[in-house]
Amino acid sequence: MSSPVTVSVDVPQNRSDVYAYLDVMANHEAFTDHILTEWQVSGPATGVGARANVVTKSGGMKDPAEIEVIEVEPERMIRERNKGAKGKRVATGTYVLSDLPDGGTHIEFTFIFEEVPAMEKPLVPLMRRMIRKGNERAMERLAEQLAVA
Repeated sequence: MSSPVTVSVDVPQNRSDVYAYLDVMANHEAFTDHILTEWQVSGPATGVGARANVVTKSGGMKDPAEIEVIEVEPERMIRERNKGAKGKRVATGTYVLSDLPDGGTHIEFTFIFEEVPAMEKPLVPLMRRMIRKGNERAMERLAEQLAVA
């Protein structure tokens, strides 16, 4: 529906350790709680079906949202479906991990809206900028969390 928002970070940890950390839905709170609050995880702790109910906060607005892991490729990719606005705003967030030439891992996160309520469509460019800024900070915080994990 809209252009993807992609952010990335390089970390010294190996890909299997990074994947193991990201695979645990509860771990995401530590690096995203600046934009996602009131975390309640459910379902399996890892893998497809892992879920979190959160409250998104951005631009002074708050909105309950549901995040669910819908696809994984072990040690390489985790895809989540995000639903907000009472299910009317749907997006996917995908983590893709790759090895760096000199060791460590490149973590790329891509967020893309699939459906947006009609009244929000004019706001999508602004929403994308806020999502980019929030996700860039999340990647920085993820790197910090991996350093102490």
